[in-house]
This record gives sequence, C-alpha cells and structure tokens, in this order.
Amino acid sequence: MDIHLYNTLTRKKDLLSPITPNNVKIYTCGLTVYDYAHIGNLRSYIFADTLHRTLANTDLEVEQIENITDVGHLVGDGDEGEDKMDVGVRKTGKSAWEIAELFTDAFKHDRNALNILPPTKWIKATDTIQEQIDFIKELETKGYTYKINDGIYFDTSKLSDYGKLAQLDIAGLREGARIVFNKEKRKATDFALWKLSPASINGKKRDMEWESPWGIGFPGWHIECSAMSRKFLGFPFDIHTGGIDHVPVHHTNEIAQNEACCDSTGANIWMHNEHLLVDGKKMSKSLGNFYILSDIVEKGYSPLAFRYLCLCTHYRQKLNFTWEALESAQISLNKLVRALATQVDTPLGHPVSKLLEVMTDDLNTPQALASIWESLNSGKNIDIEFVDKLLGLSLSDQIVNYKELQTNIPDEVRKLIDAREKARLGKDWGKADDLRAQIEKLGWKVMDKTEGPELEPLC
Repeated sequence: MDIHLYNTLTRKKDLLSPITPNNVKIYTCGLTVYDYAHIGNLRSYIFADTLHRTLANTDLEVEQIENITDVGHLVGDGDEGEDKMDVGVRKTGKSAWEIAELFTDAFKHDRNALNILPPTKWIKATDTIQEQIDFIKELETKGYTYKINDGIYFDTSKLSDYGKLAQLDIAGLREGARIVFNKEKRKATDFALWKLSPASINGKKRDMEWESPWGIGFPGWHIECSAMSRKFLGFPFDIHTGGIDHVPVHHTNEIAQNEACCDSTGANIWMHNEHLLVDGKKMSKSLGNFYILSDIVEKGYSPLAFRYLCLCTHYRQKLNFTWEALESAQISLNKLVRALATQVDTPLGHPVSKLLEVMTDDLNTPQALASIWESLNSGKNIDIEFVDKLLGLSLSDQIVNYKELQTNIPDEVRKLIDAREKARLGKDWGKADDLRAQIEKLGWKVMDKTEGPELEPLC
C-alpha cells in the first residue's frame, strides 16, 4: 500500500520509500525533562504515535528512537541563558540528575495514560556525550566550527542553503527576533555545539559537565539529535518527527550539522505537527492557560478524551484547546463506546482497507473518525480491534468497563433515576434538576432518550 506523508523539507506530500525494505526508521524529538510535559508537548507525541501505528498496520516493521533531553537545552534559542535543567534545579532544590529522573518518569506515565506506544529505544542525551563530542570533532576537522569565550560554535556561513527547512530569510534576520545578540558570534545564525561550563570561566561547577578537547562543558541542544540518530538509525534514515516549533531553530540547525558532517539531511522525510492553542492563544503560564495532563484528569476527563480531541484535528492544522471542546470530545468518545458496546454480532460492514486508506494519506485522522461514525450510523459493524491498533483509543477496554458499570449501577442511583423520571413526567422540572445534580454527585451522568433515561459513568 502506498503511504504519502507531508515532508516539511519539500513542502509536499512525498511517497514513503523505506531505505530498508519492509522496515521504516523513525527518530522522534523527545522531551526536555526539566518540568512536566504540557498538553502541547503531548499533542506532538500523539501525532508521532499515530504515525507509528499507521505504519505498523501496513505490515512495516517500525524502528523508532526517541531521545530524552536531560542536558544542553538552553532557555533561549540564541544559546543564551541557562540550561533548562538548571532552571529545574533552582526551582525544586533537587540535583539535575534527580530532576531528569523525576520528570522522565512523569512523562512516561502521561504517555501510558494516553496509550502512546513506547519507542523501540529511549536514549538520554547524557548517555551519548562521547558520540556528541565525536560529531563535533568531525565538524571541526571539516572546518565548520570556531571557538569563542563561552564555547564552540557552528559557522552557518559555510553552508549555502542554511535555513532551507524553515525557508529562513537569512539576510533579513534581525538580532533579537530569532536569536539574541552575541557580539563574539561571526553570524547571527551561528549556534553552539559545545558550551563551556562556568567552572571553565569563573570556577562555578555544574551538576552536569564533561571533559572535552575544548574544555569542561556540556553539549548544545541540537548536537544530541544528530549524534543519536546517526548512531542508532544511520544516515540517511526514513522519518524525523517533532513539533512545528522545532522548524526555525532546532531542526534547521540539526540539518546543518548533518549535511556539514555527513552530506545528508539525516532523514528523508521531516514531519511536524502544528501548535496547540488554548482559547485561541499561545499557551503560557503568565496567561493562566498552561495545562498538563493531570489538570485534565482533575477536572474529571479521561486522558483518552484528550487523545480523541487531538485526532479530530489533522496534525498539520492548529488545534484550539478549550474545556468546551474537551467536553465535546469526551461526550463523543463515550457515545462511540456505547455504540460499539451495543453493536450486534453481524458481519463487519466497515472495511479495514478503507480506514487504512485515509490514514496512509498523511494521517487523515478526522476523516478516519468520520468514516467510523458514518459506518455506525448506517448500521454497519466496526472491527474494534483494528481501530484500537490504528487510533489507540483503547475502545475494547472501555467497552468492557462500560458493560461492567452498566450492570453495577448502585441501588441509590437507580432510586434517584426512578424519582427523577417521575418528576420529569410530572413536569416538576425543578425537582428533576435537583435529582440530576444528586445523581451526578454520585458519579453518573443522565441522558434523556425517547426510550427512557440512560446512565453514563462520569470519568
């Protein structure tokens, strides 16, 4: 089956042609583990998981590497400020190593809750320091580096097409727009490969620092992905994924390193998901619209309702998160579970091939969901197991839970339902509303149907 994926590098849908027959190699940009993953981060991993699942269901063997950035990601894109891990040190009082472990575990917990498949291999930046040093040494040998007061930098002027991924207007770039002014840098777009520790400058020691040919220090953010992807996947490999925010700096610089060192962009196809907005605005703690997965759970929603919400929007379109939208996604997911729980045991009417066809057209998840609903509404059965494999909504487990809950409605709730139905039929709307509120406090949602009230457990 042909698989077409949108390649940010070519700005068009490209046919996936695995370098190794029947095997596809993916590198996924992982989390910087200095804090909890926010829901914008998590959208990116749901996208990467959807890609993984789609390819695996075309009988391709998927080899997916995902990094954990536990050193080297500075707070500013212009290589200014402190390492984000040091921000966590200052905020929590823990060591950088403790913070990395804490937030890596939290990230994996969130992924499990969202039913995101684990990669073939997790790699920490701190586990590949030597490979990163070796990569920089190769760049140095080829004449792409120079040293200034705070570290070793990549000379972007040596590449004629630097910035092609983001289609950057290099001549028009202003200091302070994409990058922060550094008077020692030869060019505004030059970036750090190795940062010298304060110990090398003023005697202050960091939690994370290593010996190198250039002095005690730590790697820049971009070099880890080049070193890891080359070591574990080889150049070139098939697909590189990440968020759209990686395009103008991180992935642009990664490609520059790869081409300078290895005459390869690294990946043949670069894929990026669009931003997640909150109430139409960029998510920000200062705006009070910054959410992590536990915020969703604490408000009574299922993590899989958030996954469903993400699938409702194509990965290359902006997703506007609102609590109303999440409520709608939860209702739709619950309706889907109910519909599948009650489908009769008749031959399947929704061909697997049709669902896979829309997913292999650049992961068209909105069309896939629409196709499922269209089949259900026309009385056709769904292959639940296949939908679970493809979309990761754990429908089979939810159906089991739904059926168990339906047979275990507490007597207290049943009595309240009977009383509310009597009040409703008597048009005592005030009493009916009061009884509805009591039922919801006990963890059940009432839906009035023509055939009578139906109960649904609140998540």
